[in-house]
Amino acid sequence: MARASARHLLVSSEVKCAELKAEIEAGADFADVARQNSSCPSGGQGGDLGSFGPGQMVPEFDKVVFSAPIGEVQGPVKTQFGYHLLEVTSRED
Repeated sequence: MARASARHLLVSSEVKCAELKAEIEAGADFADVARQNSSCPSGGQGGDLGSFGPGQMVPEFDKVVFSAPIGEVQGPVKTQFGYHLLEVTSRED
């Protein structure tokens, strides 16, 4: 069964999410940005979500995590919780 490891950050606005993505793309460390800005409890761990399988996260999240290139920041991704930036750190099919 497929498994993936990912990290993310969660904010309430698409604009803020896009600003944070630009910071990361300009060289800021994803984990530091997540610790400072994410409203999700995982922010304390730099956004690390650990390993999980399909269906364990909301559908919008799953779709990105199980299709995006590894190591490339994706988003903003809108879910019922807000706006996410996601980075797949590993994936096994």
